[in-house]
Amino acid sequence: MKNTKRRKVETISTYDILPYLTANKERIKEELLELVRAESPSHDKDLLFHCEQTIKRIFTTHFGDLFELEQFPMEHTGNHFKYEIPAQPGPRILFLSHYDTVWDKGVLPIKEKQGRIYGPGIFDMKAGLLCSIWSVKALLQTKGSLPFSPVFLFTGDEEIGSSTSKEIIERVARTCDAVFVMEPPTARSYSLKIERKGVGEYKIKTTGISAHAGNHHKDGASAILEMSKIIQQLEGLTDYKKGTTVNVGKINGGSVSNVIPELAEIEVDFRVRNMEEARRVQYSIESLTVSNPEVDIFIEGGLNRPPLERTEENISLFEVAKAAGRRLGMEVKAASVGGGSDGNFTSAIGIPTLDGLGIPGGGPHARSEHVKFDLFPEKCALVAETLIQLTTKGWNLHPGTTSVK
Repeated sequence: MKNTKRRKVETISTYDILPYLTANKERIKEELLELVRAESPSHDKDLLFHCEQTIKRIFTTHFGDLFELEQFPMEHTGNHFKYEIPAQPGPRILFLSHYDTVWDKGVLPIKEKQGRIYGPGIFDMKAGLLCSIWSVKALLQTKGSLPFSPVFLFTGDEEIGSSTSKEIIERVARTCDAVFVMEPPTARSYSLKIERKGVGEYKIKTTGISAHAGNHHKDGASAILEMSKIIQQLEGLTDYKKGTTVNVGKINGGSVSNVIPELAEIEVDFRVRNMEEARRVQYSIESLTVSNPEVDIFIEGGLNRPPLERTEENISLFEVAKAAGRRLGMEVKAASVGGGSDGNFTSAIGIPTLDGLGIPGGGPHARSEHVKFDLFPEKCALVAETLIQLTTKGWNLHPGTTSVK
């Protein structure tokens, strides 16, 4: 679906982003609440579609027909969709957001308390999604034009592994010069994420021979016994110095206590800082064997998200944001985290990526999920100022030496 009409953008005379955003704070809040009320659990196709329509309505309200829409319909997950301005000059900057959440409908109430707004998916990451829209809106309204080419990609399956959006994310990112991931920041208000661990999962099954635990114990081959040995080997792969963790988070097996168990199953999560560790862990897991020849082992899985590594290009991009923060009187710091995002994909294919550009708050995937709404204008201003610094003053992709703290 394409629309090539152009809309004249109304401008205001004073080029001052933060006052503009502050003046629109109540409108921003109304849109944020509208977006959060459009609940969007990852597995509910109808609710995801309603949220998609809500995003499109908000987007069109701000930009009219200035942007061209491209849609990626999905059969089972939320749809994915992209907006960009046809033939817009300047560096292409991808704003990457997902709109699906981990919460079933009605589980979390929406409420305001002491400057915080609570609700399903508000922190992770509907506030950040809206921040990307208002950052570009503020630049258009205060500057009158854009020195870059914005690309917005909204996806609907991040919380369940991005299996249908990964290829689209990578394809779009390859056409862009940098990626701004609108995921929430760390606990520090203005800490941006320049390093995320890679995430992998395995399912492992052992099958043995059942037998009566009293009369024919020696005729059985315990799947649980062999799995217990496997679990110890898996947990032994954890290496905190390297930032590697392996966790057996779920186990099932056996039937009743007086039967030798013929089946055991586990689910394994692993996190790594770099691809070298990813290869070590994957080889170790996929090479696992059992000591009892009468027990079979079946292993499936692998690395879901490659690590977002501390590359020169990513650090260089962070330094631009840090300088933008100084201009606004904000101390922007770098952070490394264990969780993954869709930014892991874009960084792994070599596109400079900066993560954590969403709104400060807390409680991701927790009942306390919230944003500090009073900081919304400031964080949007930081994103906008970073874009200005990035596109009008040049950007050295190979800075030589950097100082990231």
